[in-house]
Parts: sequence; C-alpha cells; structure tokens
Amino acid sequence: MIRVTKNDFSVEEELRHLKNPSVGGIVTFVGVVRAESEERLVDSMEIEVYPEMAEKQLQIIRGEAIKKFSVEEILIVHRYGDLMVGDNIVLIAVSARHRDSAFDACRYVIDELKKRVPIWKKEHTPTGACWVEVGRPDEN
Repeated sequence: MIRVTKNDFSVEEELRHLKNPSVGGIVTFVGVVRAESEERLVDSMEIEVYPEMAEKQLQIIRGEAIKKFSVEEILIVHRYGDLMVGDNIVLIAVSARHRDSAFDACRYVIDELKKRVPIWKKEHTPTGACWVEVGRPDEN
C-alpha cells in the first residue's frame, strides 16, 4: 500500500487498511512540517517529487522490509506540494504479529526512504527560501 499524493491524509482512516485478526500491533510514524529547522524559523515547506519514480522506490523498500522483518503489511503515504507548519508529510504504518519487528521495519522504511526516494524539500523562512539536504537518516 503506497500512495504519493498532494492531498492530506487521516491517520485514523489509513490505519483501517491494516487491521486484521492476525495482527498483534500497528506501529506508526507520522512526519510533519516543523516550525524550526537548524535554528531557522520555517513558515512553510515545498516538497517536490517525481511520483512514479517515488512510488516505484517505495514499493521496493516496502517489499524489502516485509521480507527482512517478517511483518504483515506496510502502508506508506507521502505528500508533496506546498505544506504549512504542522501539516502531515509522511505516514509509515507497519502491522505485525509482534511489536519488535514492527518497530524495526518502521525505522528501516523511513531511513531508506530518506536515502533512496527522489524527494526534494524547500523550506520557506521569513528571510527567504532554501533547499534542504535530504538523505540523512534520523534527521530532517
């Protein structure tokens, strides 16, 4: 389940796709536009993406994580376009029989997404705009 979209998403609605009787838990990560980045105030963020290529890479990452961590399902939703502070950017949700594998798979997906998926971010600040380096796991 992969979606690259301009539209916002409801975490609650998306999680309905993952519930089934064999699942013991669902781990989620929701990335949002923050108000400050590297000590700069942020007014908004512009995210550019090549949707078809991003979806293809996300499918590969999803498949790797399902196989590597033996989880039931992985849902990835990533937005692009003009976003305001507090807006959702990305949702990664992993359903699994056990929590450890779900947490590990979720971290793997977000780290690989940042390294491999062609997504570009431009932060708009009170003093101008600048492109943000993407690709450093556990940052941005």
